[in-house]
Amino acid sequence: MGKNIHITRRVDERKWAVIGEGDGRASSLHGTQGEAIEAGREIARNNKSELVIHGRDNLIRDKDSFGNDSYPPKDTKH
Repeated sequence: MGKNIHITRRVDERKWAVIGEGDGRASSLHGTQGEAIEAGREIARNNKSELVIHGRDNLIRDKDSFGNDSYPPKDTKH
């Protein structure tokens, strides 16, 4: 399983960043959170990792897992 992919808000740039956990730089910057989520979801899917979506306050708002989990949670949002 790859490293987690985070979607965070960059207040100083008024953009949303897609960044791999532990990386010093963002993979990409986007004008909307939706665009960043789409890009991050593709990366997480390819890496079989987890997508961690942060809200405007940068607290974790949601997570999506794209890896092989032997004990997956019962997903109530889909």
